[in-house]
Amino acid sequence: MKLSVSMWSVVQSVREGKIDLPGFIDFAAQQNAEGVELLDYFWTDKQAQIPLVKKQVADAGLKLAVYSIGNDFFQPDAAARAKELAALKQGVDVANQLEVNVMRVFSGSAKEGYNLEDGLGWILDGLSEGAAYAQAHGVTLALENHGLMAGRSDQVRQIIEHVNSPALRANLDTGNFLLVGQNPTDAARDLADLVALVHLKDFRVATAADTVHVYKGLDGVGYTGTIVSEGQVDLAAIIQILDKAGYAGWLSLEYEGGQDPVTIGVPGSLAAARKLLVS
Repeated sequence: MKLSVSMWSVVQSVREGKIDLPGFIDFAAQQNAEGVELLDYFWTDKQAQIPLVKKQVADAGLKLAVYSIGNDFFQPDAAARAKELAALKQGVDVANQLEVNVMRVFSGSAKEGYNLEDGLGWILDGLSEGAAYAQAHGVTLALENHGLMAGRSDQVRQIIEHVNSPALRANLDTGNFLLVGQNPTDAARDLADLVALVHLKDFRVATAADTVHVYKGLDGVGYTGTIVSEGQVDLAAIIQILDKAGYAGWLSLEYEGGQDPVTIGVPGSLAAARKLLVS
């Protein structure tokens, strides 16, 4: 398994104007990461930046591990779903330009007055068409356990098995399972045979002192990110499960804690992750 850093790990620093896309790539290289995960969220001039990013990543001795988009197929309006599908296809095109063969995708976000059963067909239709396009272009879509529409391992598996395409697999986000009341180790065991990408993330119950990166679970409990191995996720067990299943892909660090990501969160997490990989 290889260690990457997701740019989402430094989103707070980006919003505060402390780091930008080139600065993030330099930062990842300074941390001796093997790769970087880029997201559609961070482009400011996509077509102008793509060749510059590819050169900078190569010159830094890094790999482009994965490209991630923030699609949402849980849309009651057909025109909105068509727009989301077009955006997914555009994401595949960008992945091709970046020469990345894995792209993280979502199912969709909850909408008031609707439950998963209401919109499951929308999700399946969108991901089926998206997977067909991705397969034709040599890209594997990695469906993240994210939110209420596909937050549990059984929901992720249900969608992947229904779409029934080699171009749709799972992005195992190790922390997000806590938000839907599922043990992350059990979830990893459930999905190990389908994993194409791992978001390496640790969470703990938030306190009153936590003011950023606090996510409310289904049970009303707030969670926040921690440095790897300092939270409630048994990452050592999950890595062992993935190793036994033959997973040799990317562990993309997604730090979502309140400590400064550049000086504390990412460096501390990478150091802890390296210890996990050699233990």
